[in-house]
Amino acid sequence: MKTDTTTIDIQKASKSKIENVDFNNLVFGQVFTDHMMVCDYKNGEWQTPQIKPYGPLQLDPSAKVFHYGQAVFEGMKAFKDEKDQVWLFRPEKNFERINKSSERLAIPEFPKEYFFTGMEELLKLEKDWIKKGFGNSLYIRPFVIATEAGVSAAPSKEYKFMIICSPAQAYYSGEVRVQFSEKYSRAADGGVGFAKAAGNYAAQFYPTNLAKEEGFQQIVWTDASTHEYLEEAGTMNIFFRVGDKLITAPTNDRILNGVTRDSVIALAKEYNIELEVRRVTVKEIVEAAEAGELKEMFGSGTATVINPILGFGYKGEKYELPNMEDTYARFFKDKLTKIQYNQAEDKFGWRYQIK
Repeated sequence: MKTDTTTIDIQKASKSKIENVDFNNLVFGQVFTDHMMVCDYKNGEWQTPQIKPYGPLQLDPSAKVFHYGQAVFEGMKAFKDEKDQVWLFRPEKNFERINKSSERLAIPEFPKEYFFTGMEELLKLEKDWIKKGFGNSLYIRPFVIATEAGVSAAPSKEYKFMIICSPAQAYYSGEVRVQFSEKYSRAADGGVGFAKAAGNYAAQFYPTNLAKEEGFQQIVWTDASTHEYLEEAGTMNIFFRVGDKLITAPTNDRILNGVTRDSVIALAKEYNIELEVRRVTVKEIVEAAEAGELKEMFGSGTATVINPILGFGYKGEKYELPNMEDTYARFFKDKLTKIQYNQAEDKFGWRYQIK
């Protein structure tokens, strides 16, 4: 069955897969909803977006994404409140960032109307996949890939913008301990660290595997020039609590400007938590840990919201953090999730309703 809206061509799936999904035992990012949004870039412009049944793509083996890595993505979530209303959290930030990432990889900007209209129509179709209750959400993955056939080393002239969705439960990765990087770097000055480029993640898998062999779950990346400054942790931005002061590194062309990170900073200011956004040295965090002044470390990101870090390793030494009840990590996670699920006042205007 086909219907048309102002800018979206919609083809509904003949039958839903939802009855075959065990929502109590979801593995993050492995189950996908019935539909996907697809929009192609050809002849210098984005074509009419389509929503169609979720399924495989057919690409030429010489498609440039396979050879030159022109691919960027975003991560977002939809939440359902107790009245069955569906909400997004700061989607404008994700839209702005995917176009900023695209620009850095010479990918054409995607139109705002297509992004929001396409995503809203998709979420209306998939509303039953969004379950109520804290921790339940629908993970949304917009992404762009280069599809032009040919192996000449030049930007593609054709692209495919897509949005796929995956139901998610509370994201819990178990106990997290991190290793401060002494050798490997996630990004360099002038590079693509600030972009959500697919290659950023490919490059970090190998050193992360090495860290796992030593008993750590993630790496805290240091600056590429000196390895003296702490930047971000694995797939998360990172915060340190020294005494009652919260410290995080400023964004630059090596560090992803996380939406959750930005939200934590805003909440810290709102609740008068002492905050410093500045370069953070490995030396000062090691010394704070040795002096008993390092109270907390936690990561922030879309999938996990806030992920407490229990300890870290550096130069063969391991440091454990104190087990505290009254933590900033719990405070921020509580504040953020209540806003996301429409259970608290949204002073910042962060919620975006799907109507």
